[in-house]
Amino acid sequence: MPDIRHSVCALDCPDACAVLVTIDGAGKATRLRGDPAHPVTRGFLCGKVARYLEREYDSSRLLYPMRRTGAKGEGRFVRVAWDEALDEIAARLKAVAAEFGPEAIMPYSYAGTMGLLNGSGMDRRFFHRLGASRLDRTICSSAGGVGLIDALGFKYGTEPEQFRHSKLIIAWGANVLGTNVHLWPFIVEARRAGARFYTIDPRRNRTGAAADKHFFINPGSDTALALGMMHVIVGEKLYDADYIAGQTTGFPELVQRVKEYPPQRAAALTGIPQDEIVALAREYATTRPAAIRLNYGVQRSERGAMAVRTIALLPVLTGSWKEAGGGLQLSTSGAFQLNKAGLERADLQWRALGREARILNMSLLGQALNEVGDPPVKALVVYNSNPAAIAPNQNAVRRGLRRGDLFTVVLEQFRTDTADYADFLLPATTFLEHTDLYLAYGHYYLQLARPALAPPGETRSNVEVFRALAQRMGFDEECFADSEDDMIRTLLDSEHPFVRGITLAELERARFVRLRVAPASEPFLPFANGGFGTPSGKCEFRAESLEYTPPVESRLGDQSLRARFPLELISPKHDDSMNSTFGNRPENDAATATVHIEKADAASRGIATGDQVRVYNERGSCLLRAQVDGVVRQGVVAVPSVRWASMAADQNNVNALTSERLTDKGGGPTLYSCLVQVEKSGD
Repeated sequence: MPDIRHSVCALDCPDACAVLVTIDGAGKATRLRGDPAHPVTRGFLCGKVARYLEREYDSSRLLYPMRRTGAKGEGRFVRVAWDEALDEIAARLKAVAAEFGPEAIMPYSYAGTMGLLNGSGMDRRFFHRLGASRLDRTICSSAGGVGLIDALGFKYGTEPEQFRHSKLIIAWGANVLGTNVHLWPFIVEARRAGARFYTIDPRRNRTGAAADKHFFINPGSDTALALGMMHVIVGEKLYDADYIAGQTTGFPELVQRVKEYPPQRAAALTGIPQDEIVALAREYATTRPAAIRLNYGVQRSERGAMAVRTIALLPVLTGSWKEAGGGLQLSTSGAFQLNKAGLERADLQWRALGREARILNMSLLGQALNEVGDPPVKALVVYNSNPAAIAPNQNAVRRGLRRGDLFTVVLEQFRTDTADYADFLLPATTFLEHTDLYLAYGHYYLQLARPALAPPGETRSNVEVFRALAQRMGFDEECFADSEDDMIRTLLDSEHPFVRGITLAELERARFVRLRVAPASEPFLPFANGGFGTPSGKCEFRAESLEYTPPVESRLGDQSLRARFPLELISPKHDDSMNSTFGNRPENDAATATVHIEKADAASRGIATGDQVRVYNERGSCLLRAQVDGVVRQGVVAVPSVRWASMAADQNNVNALTSERLTDKGGGPTLYSCLVQVEKSGD
């Protein structure tokens, strides 16, 4: 009988799947599959992770510590011993701290692993104790998180299991089949029972192609659509008067504000016909239960936080939170009220500096490396991320990474675009090779994973690496000697009712445990009876601040800019890439080397499918292959992301075009507010 071991997918996805690993007699993994016992994973994996063993055993995987020998960016390295690498890294960090102050050291990480120990555990302790600059981790979800909290007070949402009860499901900026595939079976169940399924997106992706109706919306105009829907719902008295009276404040002011957004104005702003806006609003308000699956594409525009906030008020207006299968899901992460303060130990900054360290925004990495002073960034430690590929304003980022006076350490599994700039390149374990604890942002199950495989070569987990560096830096606090189990017990030491009583022993036995959000047999209805995260416990509409302003880089924004760059570029996630994680797969490289363009836009430029084109603006350019099809409307182009720039002939990807302009709140990147021009280029 084969040995079956349990793990948890660590990739940046709301599904956080429970994984079964088949091990042969030689200790090699031969198959990954979803755990059928997990209520959301339900026995299957996405196409990305089903093939993960290709990555696990790839011959180009990094297995030993390396020191750079060539110029930065060339990717030439020589193998060194771990002790030699760690000793020199510690010495260099000490020297930077002594000469410039510890805030001259910048960590850079995001969700290359969603594991709490290897993603925000020993690393955070290390940098806090060092007194390094803090990183504002904004690259993905910060604007949406602020918008959701502005609307509801908490990052809670409808359980995925409840979508099977919905009669109308709207995927708004959400490519369910590409980036949240474990919600899809619940949508299928609902549709078999008669539910309708609609999508709202500037691009008709796989999910949109499978929908009953797709609404093409102008990039960044989601707030205007939500306000236009509210105009209809309020004007036709389709709202839940009892729920509004009991669980909200500021409704009279909302009534006045939405009068400013009649359907004809919303149509002009969004590009969705007026009659379709009216019909959608009526159907949404009168179909019970109705659920919105809102995703982070909506908040990657200049007014992203406002867009999320406004959309999240729709189920409040209709009282949809009262019903199983109603409400909205953007993120469930706020329910995981673990003891993160004990894990991360931000208090250690005070020992190092006598105050909190400064904060640098990861979405402004180009500025941080090239413009920030007092002190300038002199050392960069990158882990769980590939900023040379994923950060906006790519040319500025790479200019900073090439600096001769910047000491750079990269912890990685493969030689990525960023790894090529490292002074030291340290080999990291995969999620199959270390212990970790996992929350989710698309369901309510806390999960434990133990190593299913032995680490190959000399790979080490992030926990091990930062523990060893702390020792070399002379940090003597007891927390740096914590084992992984010690860190998990710290996380579980929480008095919040959602977490209280969950133990390591229970997780060891059950592997996944539903948070105590509701009795086991009952749905979690977070706002059925109010319970909003405000002092009053009510949803506060605060209508005076609800408004829509077109992004600067949009068809209704800066017209002088649009005269030069007339096309709105979006760069949504490629279904099989997981940001840049699988960028070394040839088929993923081909897909992310493509620009989708509408027929009339292509014809006016003499472009046909398969032509090499240059996409450009004042920040940069990249060479791509044109795909002339109907997935975008006129005036919009879409480039699936994120390509490894090192795979491109011109060494650029779509982030050579994106800007460092930030969102209205949350400090997030405006990756989908980007004007470009496209021209045919010689092969």
